[in-house]
Amino acid sequence: MKIDILTLFPEMFTAVTESSILGKAGEKGLLDIRLTNIRDYSQDKHNKADDYPFGGGAGMVMLADPVFRTMEAIGAEGKRGIYMSPRGKVLDQEKIQELAKEQELVILCGHYEGVDQRVLDHWNMEEISIGDYVLTGGELPAMVLIDSVARLIPGILSSTHAALDESIYSGLLEYPQYTKPREYRGMPVPEALVSGDHKRIHLWKLEQAAALTKKRRPELFQAFAEKMDDLTKEERKIIEKILGLSM
Repeated sequence: MKIDILTLFPEMFTAVTESSILGKAGEKGLLDIRLTNIRDYSQDKHNKADDYPFGGGAGMVMLADPVFRTMEAIGAEGKRGIYMSPRGKVLDQEKIQELAKEQELVILCGHYEGVDQRVLDHWNMEEISIGDYVLTGGELPAMVLIDSVARLIPGILSSTHAALDESIYSGLLEYPQYTKPREYRGMPVPEALVSGDHKRIHLWKLEQAAALTKKRRPELFQAFAEKMDDLTKEERKIIEKILGLSM
């Protein structure tokens, strides 16, 4: 996958794109992240990229011209464009899986009070938010989107299950995790996990994940419970128990 990132602060991305999983993905040729500084395409002698909004209001608005020129320079025509914006649809599992199927993405990081609307209209930019709060710019949200999408690209993680078994993707929040030592300061690892019984381990993980999801994200648990036809008899008993139904 190729991802073009248009930003006023490309240096913010270096630590994320050149290290850890994303860095390794780039080395393998699975992910090509290209950073472009919008100021480089400003026609102003001071590389100005913003101005006061028409109609008044606090703050500044990113100018249309530098963004247009940047989009043209990277060949954005016909590519899927995303504008990180607090007024966009909140990023979720469904959207991440959808974006992971794309061959190319263009991500515009806004700043100040936003970007001239003509940029979004002309380039048909899809607005995406990472939550109901406001940050100083679109760079951090863009990093969240890139990291979450990249994990679903075949070959980036050690196995497909590593991504699909985790929190949210399985339909439930992730179960508690433990590692060595078997007992620490009087706190033992749950017996099921060290029993060697794979079925018992699986059912323990399901029960823990389901109980945690019901407590913290009841809407996710309800959606999972509505699809119990896909579960085994033992798995259904666990979900019914957590639902409070008769065994």
